[in-house]
Amino acid sequence: MVHVLSGRVLLRPTDPERSRVFYGDQLGLAVYREFGTGPERGTVYFLGGGFLELSGRSEAPPAADVRLWLQVADVTAAHEELRAKGVEIVRPPVKEPWGLVEMWVADPDGTPIVLLEVPADHPIRYRPGI
Repeated sequence: MVHVLSGRVLLRPTDPERSRVFYGDQLGLAVYREFGTGPERGTVYFLGGGFLELSGRSEAPPAADVRLWLQVADVTAAHEELRAKGVEIVRPPVKEPWGLVEMWVADPDGTPIVLLEVPADHPIRYRPGI
């Protein structure tokens, strides 16, 4: 069995500085570490139980099937905070039929990001008898 100690998502943005502003300043992710120098230096952000690394540069945006799923404590507060910071809200918070409250934004390259809240009574949090 593979014993995974840590994991991360690796994105190669088309404009690294613009993406650093988005993930660091607008989305408010804390920096875990940085490496290299200059405009294409790498930055690794904390993502709860994992990491997001921006490094290198790509000529094209990531594939359409790349997405980030970020659980937050209060999606309504996140919505207000991100809107105040000028982040384009693709879809405001909505309680989905499956019970999660989700909102959607996108990074500067169009990578979809789902911010979601798990309500206190949702089965993900608590399953009686288990």
